[in-house]
Amino acid sequence: MTLAVRRTAFPSRVTVVVLLATAAGLVFAHRLYRTAEISLSGAVLSVISSHGVAVVPDRQTVYFGLGSDTPLGLRMTPECTSAFLVLPLIVVGAAMIALRPRIQHRVLTALGVAALAVVVVNQFRVLTLVGLVDWLGVDTGYYWGHTLLGSMVSVFGGAAALVAFVWLATRK
Repeated sequence: MTLAVRRTAFPSRVTVVVLLATAAGLVFAHRLYRTAEISLSGAVLSVISSHGVAVVPDRQTVYFGLGSDTPLGLRMTPECTSAFLVLPLIVVGAAMIALRPRIQHRVLTALGVAALAVVVVNQFRVLTLVGLVDWLGVDTGYYWGHTLLGSMVSVFGGAAALVAFVWLATRK
């Protein structure tokens, strides 16, 4: 019995290389990604906040509640970015396309939906933290918003994005 290795089509190989390069880019340029992510947080907060908001891109920090009794700055650290939740999805997507080139379109669609979901969930986590700081004060609000509720939002949101990715990529 011989096992035939099926070669991937040229466009699929290019897609795999682009996805792996994107994954490497997320690792090596995570600072740029975090800057974009915290800038998005600042833009969202500017729209919904009645207090001042300022973003310092060089520090990947958003300051909110400016002019209120509870101003606070949040720094987007490597542990808090959505980049490292998107990274495994990209690598798995590349592997799926390499192994089954004909599902390339489904995998790319699933990857787009799941990546967007992870980014939205991370923005929701930031908004949750901001809301709790505003409601409960800096000490209690930050503790509940970052350590407990924020972690739960990330875990459940990441799990939902993973389920959506697998379902969309593998359905017929």
